[in-house]
Amino acid sequence: MKRIVLLAVLALTACKQEAEAPPDPVTMTAEAVGHFCQMDLLEHPGPKAQVHLDGMPHPLFFSQVRDAEAYRRMPEQSHAISAIYVSDMAVAPDWDDPGKDNWIAADEAVYVVGAAIAGGMGAQEFVPFSDRAAARDFADRHGGVLMELADIPDDRVFAPENAPETAPSGDDDSDYLDRLRAITNTSGG
Repeated sequence: MKRIVLLAVLALTACKQEAEAPPDPVTMTAEAVGHFCQMDLLEHPGPKAQVHLDGMPHPLFFSQVRDAEAYRRMPEQSHAISAIYVSDMAVAPDWDDPGKDNWIAADEAVYVVGAAIAGGMGAQEFVPFSDRAAARDFADRHGGVLMELADIPDDRVFAPENAPETAPSGDDDSDYLDRLRAITNTSGG
C-alpha cells in the first residue's frame, strides 16, 4: 500500500513539474502583429519579443523588446506571465531581419541599452544578445551600455519618445477661442 501511495505522489509531482515548464517560443510568421500597434511585425526592423500568458493559447508579440518589458512592468497587466522570449541579435541575419526562430529567454540575454539605432517602431530599443562579446561589438559600433534585464531602470523602460525638452508655456493656445469660433461657424452652430 505504501508503494502505491509513493508512486501516486511521485506521479503527481512529475505532472506538477511538467505543468510548470514554460512554453516554447513560437515562430514569428506573417500573421504575427504587435500587441500595442497591431502592425505586421515582419515590416519592422530590429529585435522583437513574445510574451506567453498563463491560460492563453498564443503569445502576445511586440514590435520592440522595450515594449514587451514595459508590458511586463505595467501594473495594469492582468495575466500571469509564463515566459518572455526576445530575438537573439547575436545570431540574427541583420537589423532588418532579426530572424523568426532565434528566440532566447528574456532574462538570459544581455542588452545594449541606449544605442543610437531605433527599434521597429522608431523608438529607443533594448537590443538583446545571447553572447556578451557580440553585445559589446554592437555597443562599440552603435553606442550604448550593456545591462542585464533586471538592471534596466523603469525610467528607461517608460521614457517617452520625442518628448518636448520643456513644457509648453500655455501661449501656444492663445488662439483657442478664435479656432473654436471658426469651427462653430463652419458647422452651422
